[in-house]
Amino acid sequence: KSKLRLQTIKPHLCSEDSRSDSISQAEPLTMPTFDVPYFRYIDDEGTEGEEEWSSSRSLSSIEEDSSTDSAVSDRYVVVSGTPEKILEHLLNELTLEEDQPKEAETLLDDFLLTYPVFMSTSDLCQALLDSTYCTKRCRGKEDGREALERKRKVLYLVSQWMELCNDFLRDDERIKHFMKTLCSYVLDDLFEHPSLEKDVGELQKLYMLHRRHTTDEYSPQRKSKALFHQLSLRDNGLQSRGVLRESKEALCHVYVTINSFLSVRVHAGVMAQELLQAVAERMDVPQGELLLVAVTYPGGRLLLQPQDRILSDCLRPIGRLHVCRKDLGEILNPFTDNSELQQTAARMLTLNTWDVALALTNLDWAIFHSVHEQELVYFTFGRHSSSSSRTVALELLLQRCNEVQLWVMTEVLLCPLLCKRVQLIKKFIKIAAHCKAQRNLNCFFAIILGLNTAAVSRLSQTWEKIPGKFKKLFSELEAITDPSLNHKAYRESFKKMKAPKIPFLPLLLKDITFIHEGNKTFHDNLVNFEKLHMIADAMRFLRQCQRDHMGNDISQKSSSEARAYIDYLHVIDNQQTLFELSHRLEPRA
Repeated sequence: KSKLRLQTIKPHLCSEDSRSDSISQAEPLTMPTFDVPYFRYIDDEGTEGEEEWSSSRSLSSIEEDSSTDSAVSDRYVVVSGTPEKILEHLLNELTLEEDQPKEAETLLDDFLLTYPVFMSTSDLCQALLDSTYCTKRCRGKEDGREALERKRKVLYLVSQWMELCNDFLRDDERIKHFMKTLCSYVLDDLFEHPSLEKDVGELQKLYMLHRRHTTDEYSPQRKSKALFHQLSLRDNGLQSRGVLRESKEALCHVYVTINSFLSVRVHAGVMAQELLQAVAERMDVPQGELLLVAVTYPGGRLLLQPQDRILSDCLRPIGRLHVCRKDLGEILNPFTDNSELQQTAARMLTLNTWDVALALTNLDWAIFHSVHEQELVYFTFGRHSSSSSRTVALELLLQRCNEVQLWVMTEVLLCPLLCKRVQLIKKFIKIAAHCKAQRNLNCFFAIILGLNTAAVSRLSQTWEKIPGKFKKLFSELEAITDPSLNHKAYRESFKKMKAPKIPFLPLLLKDITFIHEGNKTFHDNLVNFEKLHMIADAMRFLRQCQRDHMGNDISQKSSSEARAYIDYLHVIDNQQTLFELSHRLEPRA
């Protein structure tokens, strides 16, 4: 039976221990403690002296807060309900006024951000159609004004959905069919309800649809299935999305030894010849001496031809890429040592640290800005399903974090001279400080973690030569990455930064996973919507970080030399090899 459990008092979590089958107004509610480290406390506009939220503040402590400006006070509460009833409640709460009530806006945002958790896109499309046109027996019970208002609310909800998802769902065939169906139904009603003209126009504009006829051409006699054919995607709309896809960038790992690779920044339509040329220039080797090979499965190797595409439609390499010499007896045998790549450390020493940090930040920002909020949901809830194509940007940024950490280790451990190793570590400390100043905490964490790994930190002779002021700076930066008290130091430091800013993504995913694993998504087959509200809060935090306040864009122009260097990071991804290099530099006593 369809159910919807609602409350209009301040929120509490619907946990298994505290939930009751019925809510009595006569009995006081016991508020359960919920120590989930989510990001609702972060306030970019916070002023000095204002009470700060603890990262583990419970909802019971929020209940006791007497402040009228509390972020969650007097908001809507949907404790649990079936997806259909939650959608029905949402439509009832929406108004057609320009100033939508804050509670209704929050409920709408929560629903659209988290609906993939409890219903499929097809189910949502069908539920929206059922709410307006497919339940004809219910339509007879409504007067004309109620029916018109309900249709306009559905159109408003769909327009908000399309605006929120933008290109994230634009190529979904189910969405295309739904939009055409919905618009054709609304066009049928234009003769009876001319006021729908503006609503359907906005909807078509959002989804790049166009009509070939005007409102006056529609009459009860002209209503037919032919209307389906009067709606089509704009040709230039399809073309622009194709251009957009081709303009996207990705990172390719091209292995130059068994254990190390070059991380190469390429465009989505890169061919094998272009990639091989870029790698050859980076290694200072004639392109004619090299071949590009893809390992498509264990034991399966494919020699790539010059015009072969490297990336699939979801921006993933066709296999593990290796660059090999033509003149070897076995053409699939990769380079056997790192001697030709040890010169990269000398090149790093010639670069300006601010320019390097800026090039790192610009690349991270380009990826981070393309991360959609719903990628957090698909990554957390659908990591074992086929939804990986919808988490490409998020996975790319996580991959970049790991690459930078390994790059720091690789550069230090491939530097054979003690004096140059000292200079390298000093440079990396300064680059980390610059990344923090540029509000790129993802790259900042990666560099500090790279310097803190056992293979680098054990180089006692090298660290003894580091000047005192650099050791002090490193200690201050290292303190921000301290994981104690649920990363309190990082959270407080990040809170003080103005947007746009790049957070440490693994920690944000950890927080969302903590909420997910600590609470059931369904109770008695009803959606635990309070849990989804907290997940939506974390997703809105990502949106706030991406926002450009007053044109203060995080991206700035970096030097071409630093950009060229950062676009081709040399990385050793084998921990055993890194430790062998470390012990070769400073053997055990």
